[in-house]
Order: sequence, then C-alpha cells, then structure tokens
Amino acid sequence: MLSLRSQQLYLSPKSWINAIVLSSAVITTLVMTGCASKPQINNPVRYANAPDYYTVRSGDTLSGIAARYGLSYISVAEMNDIASPYRIYVNQSIRLKKSNSTNNNRPATQALSNTDTGIQRQTITLPSNQTTTTAKPVTPTPVIPVTPTVPSTTTPTTVASNGLVWVKPSNGAVIANYNLAQNIKGIRFGGNVGDPVVAAAAGQVVYAADGLKEYGNLVLVKHINGYITAYAHNSKILVKSGDNVTVGQKIAEMGSSGATQTMLEFQIRLDGKPINPANILPSV
Repeated sequence: MLSLRSQQLYLSPKSWINAIVLSSAVITTLVMTGCASKPQINNPVRYANAPDYYTVRSGDTLSGIAARYGLSYISVAEMNDIASPYRIYVNQSIRLKKSNSTNNNRPATQALSNTDTGIQRQTITLPSNQTTTTAKPVTPTPVIPVTPTVPSTTTPTTVASNGLVWVKPSNGAVIANYNLAQNIKGIRFGGNVGDPVVAAAAGQVVYAADGLKEYGNLVLVKHINGYITAYAHNSKILVKSGDNVTVGQKIAEMGSSGATQTMLEFQIRLDGKPINPANILPSV
C-alpha cells in the first residue's frame, strides 16, 4: 500500500497527459500575451538630405522646410536670424547647416521693413565680412594700399566714416532729390536707355529681378555695417543674386521699367531705413 506522499506523487498516464496539455496551454497563453503586449516598431521616418542652403519657393513655410529635412524650425530660424513669426519670402536663401568656419563668415539675414521702406517683401543675405585670401608660406612683403578701380565715367570717390568707398551710381543729371514728404526715398538720375548704372560701393548682390513692379528691374546690394543700396527702373540687369561687386562696377543699364520715364532711382538704406544719399555720395 502506497503511503500518502507516494499517492500524492503518483499520477495515472491520463493524468500526466492532462497535466502536459494544461502546461502547454499556459505557456502558449503567456507567449501570446507577451507577443500582444510587445510594442510595435514602426519604420523610422526618412528625411531628405539637407543642403547647406535652401532657396525658398512659393508655398514654403519655415516649419515645412525644417520638417522636410528633419530639422528644428527654431534652430533654422536662429541660424538665419529670422525672428517670430518666422516669415520667409520667395527666392530667400536659408542656411540649413551650421558652417564649420567662424561666425564671422556666417550669412546674416535681414528683412527690409514693410512700413518705412518702399522696397517690400525682400529678404537679404550677405556674409558679414568680405572674401579673404589665405597667406602663402613665403617671405612677407610690404603691403601697398590699393585704390579701388573706378570707371572714368563716374565722379571721384569719397570715403565716408562708415569705412566704405562711395561713387555716384550714374553720371546722369539729378531730376529729383531725396524728399520723404513726396515719397522720394532716394535720388533720381535722368539719362538715356542703356546708360551705365554702377555699384555705389563694394558689396554683394542680394536681389536682381523684377518682382516689385513699382521698381521695375531692381538690383539690391548689401554692404558692410548695415548699408543697402537699391538701383531701380533698369532696362537690363547685368548681375545676379549672390554676386560680389566692386565699387564702380557696372551692374545694370538705365531704363524705364516700372516708371513713366527713363531714369535711375537710387536709394541708400541704413538698418532698413532710407537715408539721404547726398549725405554720403561725392558731390551730387
């Protein structure tokens, strides 16, 4: 006769089968439960490779551009000095990657005012300093100051306190002087179609198009220390956005686009606000 412990340990073959089936069911249930509770792994979102710069197209938004390349729109705004509400404009060049060089070479973006300027909706980008050359490992030689080459068709140069060398953008007669009361935010030079229009100071072209009908074919040049010059109503534009120009370089030809007569409307803006060019240019 089996003891009580022996009876407890003894199971008939049928009981063993039932126990095994029950155990298998429990294990299967646990496995299925574990699988059901395991989080699903979605395929990661694939972003396009971000270029160094992106040119804004119609319909773009800053957040949309950033999302397209998996970037933070706040970071993109900070890189380009774009303040809230983060407005951007067609043909604006936006940096998407931080430069490996120093901050002095980082383009700075500045929007022209919509309230106190006649030139609206344009955003301009220009490195804060001019192109530098890397010195070669040779014996240093004395540095000889070089006077900027100015075409003979322009008047003598003048160096203002802002450190820029200035020339008159046209040799045409002045037909209208700076007068904010009459909404003349610069100086208007008369002349003939095709007369040369030259850069009044060295800088970088940040706009060269006819997007603002009231100014016709318009060229904007950004200079150091917050200066911008505007050349309106040209018959032909000879430069493109991004070009670096020297003082006195021919950048356009006079015309009457956006105007009722042939003329050059020339403006100088300091930190976005128009100033009287006669206070800077050599005898106008």
